[in-house]
Amino acid sequence: MLSFEGSEGCGKSTQIRLLKERLENEGREVVVLREPGGTEIGESIRHLLQHAKEGHSMTPETELLLFAASRAQIVREKIRPLVERGVVVILDRFLDSTTVYQGHARGLPLDAVNAINRFAIGGTLPRLTLVLDMDTTLAWQRIHATGRELDRMENQPPAFFEKVRQGYLALAAAEPDRIQVIDASAAPEAVHEAVWEKVAARLA
Repeated sequence: MLSFEGSEGCGKSTQIRLLKERLENEGREVVVLREPGGTEIGESIRHLLQHAKEGHSMTPETELLLFAASRAQIVREKIRPLVERGVVVILDRFLDSTTVYQGHARGLPLDAVNAINRFAIGGTLPRLTLVLDMDTTLAWQRIHATGRELDRMENQPPAFFEKVRQGYLALAAAEPDRIQVIDASAAPEAVHEAVWEKVAARLA
């Protein structure tokens, strides 16, 4: 079980796709799951968090608990059964997103965030978490260059995303065995090779 983390615009989707293809070419069964989402309950929560009109008045506390609810469901419905079968599970975000977005960036007490995270995952942690790190301004420009409608999280101001970035770097410093930082500002192929080096070493 591997997880990818990073601020909006860091290239997670591209790197997850490249890693999935490479692992499958090596004969491994791979399933990619996203957070929030990944289950029927989780996808309903995702819509409420990111797109629903009524979500715009959501408090940080409500946001935290909804993310945790989606995570509790996916851990028990999808992640654990897949891991027990020997499937490589790649997560597009997991508990560290909540620690950083709702804790570091929204300013909720980290002890409360961590306690809720622990309850939601029930001891299920990634073997490796890759944080795709890049300059906040560059990531912001990437998001807005797409021309698509941005969701509620992507519409946060640059200062919010700088807090997100610093939160991820703080987590990586605190948990170096699990969390590895990758420079995501390079070309996608170069970033992929850096990702593969970390993943191959951990899977071996």
